[in-house]
Amino acid sequence: MKDPITIALSKGRIFKEALPLLAAADIHPLDDPEQSRKLILDTNRPEVRLVIIRATDVPTYVEYGAADLGIAGRDVLLEQHTVDLYEPLDLGIGRCRMVVAEPAGLAAQDDPAVWERVRIATKYPHITRTHFARKGIQTEIIKLYGSMELAPLVGLSDRIVDLVSTGVTLRENGLVEVEHITDISSRLVVNKAAMKLKHRSIHALIQHLEKKVRYDPA
Repeated sequence: MKDPITIALSKGRIFKEALPLLAAADIHPLDDPEQSRKLILDTNRPEVRLVIIRATDVPTYVEYGAADLGIAGRDVLLEQHTVDLYEPLDLGIGRCRMVVAEPAGLAAQDDPAVWERVRIATKYPHITRTHFARKGIQTEIIKLYGSMELAPLVGLSDRIVDLVSTGVTLRENGLVEVEHITDISSRLVVNKAAMKLKHRSIHALIQHLEKKVRYDPA
């Protein structure tokens, strides 16, 4: 029997966009995580299983060997900057961007080039602190876990740092993008020990995914 492989994934957009990539490696889940309560999904290949966890937990499961591989957003990897993983492939899925946004009324008379100190609401304190430190700007960071757009509207913060895909949510809440921090997409991450112990199986999977990404980009 081939080496057993466990792949960590999160529900939602990433899972849906990962399905064609997994199919290219002949991996098909036997259950839909949106319909099933199962957290471990069998696949058509007896040696491959999927574990369904929170997106922010994927790097931890992979780093500590509870999963051999995983698919994690670059935002999660940048925020959890101390995780010790291989990142062999940008899968090109889950594309969005991380930005600084503020109320449109403030933006009309604002110039980011003269910022000296900012109060930012975000779920990404490390990324935010690093970004502004490079520019020599002091930050007061308020960590939130959801509804970033609300913070400037009620006076909790002046600005936010968050992920943006279409920008519709920002516009509907009267906010505008004023700085681009980085582009985000999802990456394949691999446990370092598994890469050595299960090299043949993992390398074959990476090759299938790489071919799919190269010739049929998202």
